[in-house]
Amino acid sequence: MKILAITNQKGGVGKTTTAVNLAASLAQAGQRALLIDLDPQGNATTGSGITKQEALPTVYQLLLGQASLAEVALKTEFGFSILPANRELAGAEVELVDLPRREFRLGDALKDALYDFVLIDCPPALNMLTVNGLVAADRVLIPMQCEYYALEGLADLVATLKKIRNHLNSRLEIEGLLRTMFNPQSTLAQQVSGELERHFGEKVYTTIIPRNVRLAEAPSYGKPVLAFDKNSRGAQAYLALTHEMLSGKKTEVTNRSFTRQGAGA
Repeated sequence: MKILAITNQKGGVGKTTTAVNLAASLAQAGQRALLIDLDPQGNATTGSGITKQEALPTVYQLLLGQASLAEVALKTEFGFSILPANRELAGAEVELVDLPRREFRLGDALKDALYDFVLIDCPPALNMLTVNGLVAADRVLIPMQCEYYALEGLADLVATLKKIRNHLNSRLEIEGLLRTMFNPQSTLAQQVSGELERHFGEKVYTTIIPRNVRLAEAPSYGKPVLAFDKNSRGAQAYLALTHEMLSGKKTEVTNRSFTRQGAGA
């Protein structure tokens, strides 16, 4: 079982879009996939066709020990399962503080899970929910836009991952960096993309997710783009990403993942 935390402390980078569409693409490829919505906004939940009425119990009850993994997991019509979330999850930030093993609650709940892939959609902040996601994960997938401020945010994120690795989860590695909402006509996007490749080499996915209207429209219909418009550029891009992940082209990530970035870029 491979557990991927999909995270970026900067919001609006296509994190949830990546989580939902990667889960659907993995399911189509015959993989048993579980998507965990760890964001109180619950966008991954509604984007997977699960209504707020259906989303009970949620990952909130799981973290607090009030429900089991089997009780929370819902099978979507798109082939993957989901641990749903709603705004109730915001309260977990306070309630987890006084619980034993507060950073390990999600990881403990996943110990007996039977999936090929577990994808964790982390909130765009470094809080107790994100820490639980990073502690539970084996690898981190970082979606990011190719813009100037993204590089500064990436340096902060790499520093955070290094701290988690040193103090809470020694197995945590960077799986890859995914360029999202990419506009090939932008000179800045091309420059930032080149910087990422120079600093992170083969850890940058070859697949690039383009700006795509169908990708933006699909969540309002409660569907992954693969079910909304399978021929769109967005759907084809996530299928290509899934193929790239399953083919195992990437080299193993070492401790250099957390030091190579340095203070610059």
